[in-house]
Amino acid sequence: MDKIHLVPFSDFKKRALKDPEIKKEYDALEAEFSLIEQLIRKRLEKGLTQKELAQKLGTKQSAISRLEGGKFNPTFSFLGKVAKALDTKIEVSLG
Repeated sequence: MDKIHLVPFSDFKKRALKDPEIKKEYDALEAEFSLIEQLIRKRLEKGLTQKELAQKLGTKQSAISRLEGGKFNPTFSFLGKVAKALDTKIEVSLG
């Protein structure tokens, strides 16, 4: 049986981003990744589970899971509701 060698994600990411095509695609998703990271961080700071946040929004846990997993393209209105449920606000800037 072959041995599986686990590599820390940070090492994998560093190596993967050396490929110009991967780096280009990664950079194109930077804003989305940043928003998702901030939403997760804020939810955890509030001590909420995905299910609890979903209940505050009147939606299902699976919707929050898809949002946090980047598998859902939310409307700005939905993001505003999420922000309100997390007692925060959304700030948008173009630059």
